[in-house]
Amino acid sequence: MTNFKSLISGIGDLKNTKQYYDNWATDYESNLENWNYKIPLKIARILKKNVKYPPKNILDLACGTGLFGVELKKIYKNVNIFGSDISSKSIQLAKEKKIYKNLKISNFENKIIYKKKFEIISLVGAMTYCKKFDKLFSNVQFYLLNKGYFVFSHRIDLWEKQNFDIILSNLSKTFDLVYKSNPNNYLPKNKDFSNKIKVRLVLLQKR
Repeated sequence: MTNFKSLISGIGDLKNTKQYYDNWATDYESNLENWNYKIPLKIARILKKNVKYPPKNILDLACGTGLFGVELKKIYKNVNIFGSDISSKSIQLAKEKKIYKNLKISNFENKIIYKKKFEIISLVGAMTYCKKFDKLFSNVQFYLLNKGYFVFSHRIDLWEKQNFDIILSNLSKTFDLVYKSNPNNYLPKNKDFSNKIKVRLVLLQKR
């Protein structure tokens, strides 16, 4: 049985995280639905409101089973979505949705070489596991077209602990802050998260 409480305190190293999400993959979407998880929908709405042109290519980092990809296809019907995730079982379930042009098994801190650049890159629900922010943002900058967008969510408790406002400020030479939300409910019907742990949604634009 998956120990959901470890989602708050942290799962562990890369190997443990991969195994955790492989074990959880089959029940992942039903669990999140029961916990009233709405972040993919909210982030899709942020993109729809702020991105003024239809993107051709989107990179969905830590795509999981494809929940955010589903929301992207609702607003950008003709977009090519590329995805990566550490969990091979999650990738297999995402593949079955037939909405991704390409899927790779990879940790999002590792640079992946693509033949194209992207108008939008997303990291939804996975900033929790980032250990090297400089590496992540360097990779995102590499993947993005000029004036492209990076959208992500991050837990407020970790945001404060990591002084994440300073991290964003240090990115000001390469990214403009387009949108930063107030705290949003994350998993409101999960007994451990409830209304205690919230997330912030952020949209950056590459200069």
